[in-house]
Amino acid sequence: MGMGNRESALRLALLAQGIRLMFVSALGVTAAHAQVAVQAKTVYTMAGAAIENGVVLVRDGKIEQVGTASEVSVPSGYRVLEADVLTPGLIDAHSVVGLAGYLNQPQDSDQLETSAPVQPELRAVDAFSTRDRLVEWLRGLGVTTIHTGHAPGALVSGQTMIVKTTGEETERAVVVPTAMIAATLGSAGLAEDDKSPGTRAKAVAVLRSELIKTQEYLAKAKRSEDERPDRDLRLEALGRVLRQELPLLVTAHRVTDITAALRVAQEFDIRVVLDGAAEAYLVTEAIKAAGVPVILHPTMARADGDLENLSMETAATLRKAGIPLALQAGYESYVPKTRVVLFEAAVAAANGLTREEALAAITIDAARILGVDERLGSLETGKDADLVLFDGDPFEYTSHVVGVLINGQVISSEPH
Repeated sequence: MGMGNRESALRLALLAQGIRLMFVSALGVTAAHAQVAVQAKTVYTMAGAAIENGVVLVRDGKIEQVGTASEVSVPSGYRVLEADVLTPGLIDAHSVVGLAGYLNQPQDSDQLETSAPVQPELRAVDAFSTRDRLVEWLRGLGVTTIHTGHAPGALVSGQTMIVKTTGEETERAVVVPTAMIAATLGSAGLAEDDKSPGTRAKAVAVLRSELIKTQEYLAKAKRSEDERPDRDLRLEALGRVLRQELPLLVTAHRVTDITAALRVAQEFDIRVVLDGAAEAYLVTEAIKAAGVPVILHPTMARADGDLENLSMETAATLRKAGIPLALQAGYESYVPKTRVVLFEAAVAAANGLTREEALAAITIDAARILGVDERLGSLETGKDADLVLFDGDPFEYTSHVVGVLINGQVISSEPH
């Protein structure tokens, strides 16, 4: 399909979704302190076994109570919504949505700055567009939280952030303003036209050199005020990695690049999260021994370039090996520029994961890897009231999202 046809298809999909979903205000939110009861035939809490004939009470943006209909009575005055299936809000563990917009034109493509190979100081929060149509599109498909930011394509491309798909201003939607520093080892991170880095060995050498410079910068910063170095935003950002305040998110697909990332992590005693990891199934023992989680490439990613040896069964292989795992939508360089984690998880469930494991990979397991599981990822008392209502099995193609709540606000709903 040509690019023009893809744009037309996306526009029609967005229009159809806008007609189907009843957005209750210009921002898609109701009153800030809604009291809502959601009744569902099946409630996947992701904190234990599924609840049949369940009820979730929401008050002041938080989950108030979860249980069976016989255990939980709906107080007077609560708005009641119904669904066949209820799940936690879906979490896209790695995306560039909000920086890469749906138009696929220069003015909405801020996901990658190519003027230098190492730019960890670039903040995702400064480029994120809460009102981009892709944010709305994903929200309508049940994605309530995204880990987004600078894309793979440079040795160190910039920072990532965790944000909710509310459509509100960034300051109100953001969960974690700086989540990770994004790096790329492999073909995508190499420069062209004889620029540096041009080979894998050079890329790792440059990364090591930058980390060593950062160590020296941090050591000098501890000296007396007269001897302290001038502020350096690049080294300050990498300093947060060396102090283990932030993980280094390393996009690496081939075994060579995966093991290089593990080597750097050990040498500098830093936290690393593997991203993509197409050939991870070949080095599961090394990944597990290093204690490194994996945000796996989309299940239906194209098997070309560094991903030529990918497998649709990798998620199941990593899960069986006991490696922490989440799924992602990733980045597409063409319209619509993102995949949907709900569909990627469904295909993973058809290739070795159980349905509960696949759902966990886009809810509670993703929240744990991102470090936000105290607030997100499961339906438990006190957590953020991010809920998705389905009219059938979430992984069936014929099912639909019929309601979305974010922070307890009814973003969309349909009569059931």
